[in-house]
Amino acid sequence: MAHASLTALGDPRPAVFWTDRVGAPGPFDPAVGHASFDLAIVGGGLSGLWAAIHALEASPARKVVVLEAETVGFGASTRNGGFCDASLTHGIFNGLRHWPNDYDTLERLGSENLRDMIRQLNQLGIDAAVDQGGYLGVAVQPWQVEDLAEEASWMNERGLTAQFLDADETRALVDSPTYLGGLRDPNGSLMVDPAALVWGLADAVTRLGGTIHESTRVAAVDPNGSRLRLATETGATIDADRVIVATNAWAEPVPSIRNWVIPIYDHVLMTEPLSAEQWASVGWIEPFGISDSGNQFHYYRRTRDGRILWGGYDANYYAGNGMGPEYENRIDSHVLIAEHFRTTFPQLEDVEFSHRWAGPIGTTSKFAATFGTKHDNRLVWFGGYTGLGVGASRWAALAALDLVDGLNTERTALGIVRRKPLPFPPEPFRNTIIQYTRRQIARADENGGTNGAWLRLLDRFGVGFDS
Repeated sequence: MAHASLTALGDPRPAVFWTDRVGAPGPFDPAVGHASFDLAIVGGGLSGLWAAIHALEASPARKVVVLEAETVGFGASTRNGGFCDASLTHGIFNGLRHWPNDYDTLERLGSENLRDMIRQLNQLGIDAAVDQGGYLGVAVQPWQVEDLAEEASWMNERGLTAQFLDADETRALVDSPTYLGGLRDPNGSLMVDPAALVWGLADAVTRLGGTIHESTRVAAVDPNGSRLRLATETGATIDADRVIVATNAWAEPVPSIRNWVIPIYDHVLMTEPLSAEQWASVGWIEPFGISDSGNQFHYYRRTRDGRILWGGYDANYYAGNGMGPEYENRIDSHVLIAEHFRTTFPQLEDVEFSHRWAGPIGTTSKFAATFGTKHDNRLVWFGGYTGLGVGASRWAALAALDLVDGLNTERTALGIVRRKPLPFPPEPFRNTIIQYTRRQIARADENGGTNGAWLRLLDRFGVGFDS
């Protein structure tokens, strides 16, 4: 049944739309033999590439290497929807809840990060297909209308640009019979082509004098006198004064990362290009991103070639922190979100999907990035953006560099950097608790957004599960 349903939607290609094309930089040779660097960065996604660029721009003579187990951008960095948000805290209310004393600073730093990212991309000559259209949050249940109204009021009180919309005003922007209201924020988010961003950053690393090695999986990092030695699975070794581990959902080569950052699989569909008549039936003209406001939510956006990307809602954790290709082809999840797409846009029932894919998001119990150190602070690891890493990874890379270089800065003074969230429990309790929490989240959405006793208990301890 699932396979038949998917075929009826066009038998989409099981591939990431963004990278299913020519244009990737490299390939970059694997590391061989032995080499020595000032800074070694493990992970060639957005976090690692931004860290390399920041380090090279600050100190052009610094010898920097990026070591990627697969190809640059292999993980979440190119599998996401291209939403580049200003928030460093997974939204306003999550930030206020967990870092109330720092929130004003975090809000300012997030806005500055978005502005500085655009400036830096222009300076580096990177065309990431940036669309500065902002964001539209939509309510599809009555309780979500109240939440969006509260958020818009809070933003306006702080001088932020936000407009609460009733159902008719929302549907005038994008026409869906499911919309009951909306919140329009024109400044807090950008849309990007994530592969173009990653590929441009990788090219910039090499132009700035850095080295990139692909197909170089780091198996261990251990002290070697006054330096650290990185041992790869292929036998190559690298000595470095400082090491940054920017593997996000992956916990290589620091297994203890898994105490705080776990992998959650997210699922995405991409439509074929819509016709002019189909776009007219939706009325979606501006290039803003959209998400609905449930605990289980969908995110979606236009692309420059006239498609709609549709993802989210069905976030899956697999026992034992399961990761790998076998978890990326969950057809039932793609069929489920395809049905949701048709419910949201019944006027597009004939639109077919060209691509389907999935990938692991790194999440923490506070839904935002966390940081850790090893080997007398000569190694720093960070990750756990919970779906908002396209923008936050740039800022977090700066904080990681501050930490590994022993600098006391405004960034390193923040609680989000200095204090880890509560760790996840070990298996088998981890899987049992997460699956139970997922069921309770779904029940809360069905119950007018009202949390049951279990979710209230998690709220009390400031922890949760999200994608």
